[in-house]
Parts: sequence; structure tokens; C-alpha cells
Amino acid sequence: MPNSYPQELSTGRDKVWTTRSRYAQLIHILVGNLTRALASILAVEPLMRVARMRSLVLIGGLLLFVNSPSALAVNTARDVNNYKLYAHIKLHNANEYQCLVLLWDKESKWNPRANNPKSTVYGIPQLLKLKAKDPYTQIDLGLKYIDHRYGSVCKAWSYHKQTGHY
Repeated sequence: MPNSYPQELSTGRDKVWTTRSRYAQLIHILVGNLTRALASILAVEPLMRVARMRSLVLIGGLLLFVNSPSALAVNTARDVNNYKLYAHIKLHNANEYQCLVLLWDKESKWNPRANNPKSTVYGIPQLLKLKAKDPYTQIDLGLKYIDHRYGSVCKAWSYHKQTGHY
């Protein structure tokens, strides 16, 4: 195979590019130079290295916390959309889903940590004495309650429009 570099390239150390047998030597030289440069940077900045390590640990911990199930009860627009999508999948009916959106928008604005200081209602469905912190469990329990008490979400919404609660 012809040499792809007709001209001789030099790194300043015996023209290591001229033969294939010297590739390993070139890699060794480059790694040695990088290792020395990195070691000198870390030696000059030991406090910066500790600060960087602490920052990385904090970022890693934050990423784990954000993705853990205990952190699900957050009320961002993306989370609310996920809760609504979950409820829509559970209902299988677009009309019932629209009634549910209207009902729970009025009750809690889909906030899984919503509570009423005047009573013991809590969560997205604003159920009495609700202990579940997980928003998806709250949705399941709310739908189960509505089905048991009213038979349909739209009937619960009609009742809410008349009384201000369901």
C-alpha cells in the first residue's frame, strides 16, 4: 500500500510518521505529553480539582433525585401534560377526558401537592384524607372514586358546576 503522506511529517523526534513501526512510539509520546500537561494543571489547581469533583457529585445527585419516583410530585407544564396523558389513557373516552380536565383544573390545577387548609383534601383529585404522594396513584384513586360515586366523570363535573365540589 503506498504511503498516503508523500512528504515526511515530523514531530521533532526522529520523524516518527515516516514508518508504520513508529506509530506506537508516536502514541506513546503524545500520551506522555498529555499526561504531563494534565498533571501540571491538576498540581497547580488542587482546590479547583476538589471544587470540580464536588460539583460533579452534586450534579450527579441532582440527576438521580430528579429521575427518582419520590420526585414525581412536581408541577411543571411537562409534568401536568404527562398526568393528563395518563388520565386520558385510563379513560378511553375523549368526552370524559374533557370533563376530567375541566374538573381537576378547577379542583387542583393538576398539582399533586395541592391541599386545602380548611379540610383534609389533597392531591390532583382533591380527595379527603388522601395519603398517596405519587401523582399517578392519585389519578387512579380519583378516577376510582368518581366511577364509584358518580358513574362517569361528566356526571361528577355536572355536580361540581352546581355545588362547587364533587
